[in-house]
Amino acid sequence: MAQLAYDVTVRFCDRYIEKRSRTHDQMVQAARSGVQNLAEGSQASGTSKKTELKLTNVARASLEELRLDYEDYLRQRGLAQWPPEHPVLMRFKAKRCATLEQVSAWVKEERSGLATTDTDTHGRTPKRPAESVRVRESPRRSVSSAQLVANATLSLLNLACYLLDRQIAAQEKAFVEDGGFTERLHRVRSQRRTRG
Repeated sequence: MAQLAYDVTVRFCDRYIEKRSRTHDQMVQAARSGVQNLAEGSQASGTSKKTELKLTNVARASLEELRLDYEDYLRQRGLAQWPPEHPVLMRFKAKRCATLEQVSAWVKEERSGLATTDTDTHGRTPKRPAESVRVRESPRRSVSSAQLVANATLSLLNLACYLLDRQIAAQEKAFVEDGGFTERLHRVRSQRRTRG
């Protein structure tokens, strides 16, 4: 999820944020930091739970910073930030996009007016008898691609931050209960000295 948010952010910034602006660089770097620190933390988990926890927290903070940048983008341009249950976001969630290309296809679908309006609260299209006709929305030209992408990325970031909060809580618990490799090694050394 963090990787997808990074890929989308690079394209978003290249298209909608002045390339020479500090905001462009900060958004891309925050997205990159989220991904890189998660990877580093995962790699460090075998030797130091403390380092893993620290890097996961850095990743979480970076994604939070990125989330605030997207909120600022919408607010400063007078564009609506949609609640999680907004129909457009429900359709985005139902797509379960995993790649930048899938997000781009979703944006095109939304902008062309081909997105269906008959979704349930989970963004799924209910099953209907074969003779029924799906109702199509009228073209949503009043909603810009930038607004669609910013809100979709906020949805990704909200979920990523929620999952990271759970991961951090689990890492903290494991660290307190078991420690990492370094902490276990210290325990073994201390026990040998005491017996020695």
